[in-house]
Amino acid sequence: MGRLRFKARFDYVNRNKATRKLFSSRSQEQIAEEIRQHKVSMIRNVPIQGIFIEDIDMSLEVYAVIDEISGKELIYAPVVITFSADSLEDVIRFTMKEEFRTVEMLEPEELAFSRIELERILLRANETFSNYRQYLQRKIDNWR
Repeated sequence: MGRLRFKARFDYVNRNKATRKLFSSRSQEQIAEEIRQHKVSMIRNVPIQGIFIEDIDMSLEVYAVIDEISGKELIYAPVVITFSADSLEDVIRFTMKEEFRTVEMLEPEELAFSRIELERILLRANETFSNYRQYLQRKIDNWR
């Protein structure tokens, strides 16, 4: 299997509770944009095994939504990353983050997997989801 090309969208959220201070000179949107900039600089500057970053588009507008659980406004700063990967396992590891929203496979048009490759992919996906579930549980436990 050759290199895989994808375009993925990540929406970085401003969760900083201290930003609503009376004398804060930065808006919620500015802070979300700074978070996005920081995350993108990490992606650009820290090598990720099996992933090659081709393009990063930060031109999408910052937007706000009301959190269904807390009822608070959350500000998101989206980014679209075009990347290539050595394997689908690398793609799973790169995209399975809380900020992940969408993915589009650019190349190839079709994929074929052997039984062993599919088993490895499913094991990697399960491992990634288990780690994420543990992360969410710690987050919930700390929130209480």
